[in-house]
Amino acid sequence: MNHIVLIAAIGLLPTTTVFAQTASAPLIVVEDRGGDSALPYYQSLNPQPDQATPPAPMPAPRAGNAADAEAAMLPVRSTQLSPGEVQRRVIRAPGLALFLIGDDERSRAWLRQRQAALRELQAVGLVVNVESMAALTALRRLAPGLTLSPASGDDLAQRLGLRHYPVLITSTGVEQ
Repeated sequence: MNHIVLIAAIGLLPTTTVFAQTASAPLIVVEDRGGDSALPYYQSLNPQPDQATPPAPMPAPRAGNAADAEAAMLPVRSTQLSPGEVQRRVIRAPGLALFLIGDDERSRAWLRQRQAALRELQAVGLVVNVESMAALTALRRLAPGLTLSPASGDDLAQRLGLRHYPVLITSTGVEQ
């Protein structure tokens, strides 16, 4: 019996070594459609409870017509997120003030209701499900003074265990 366990453990060793070598290799970009990465918005999320990470800098605007670049990013569809109820919970994400919405009635009502608080927090909005520039513009008209950027929320949803939006993510919690 001990021999079988030892053989099985040795059989896993090459796989582990290959994975460790490839995990540190740089990623290969297959396609880049332009636009700004959403990574700076949630880079400060830190799964280790005792390490404080300073907030990531916001990406610098690119030269050229920003409206054209933004329109080229549409439609945005986040397959792991849909409109729905979000349970409040505590997290540690120093410096974060971010909200996720979509182009749906629940998100529009939430945005109208929470816009003053979102402005006070200087929260940045990610529109995680939106089909067109007209729909994005209509959302922006609902909340003047707030930054709303189209971006997939799938990676963030996975990191935070989110399934639904609208949601506010701050340095201390996730809430609707």
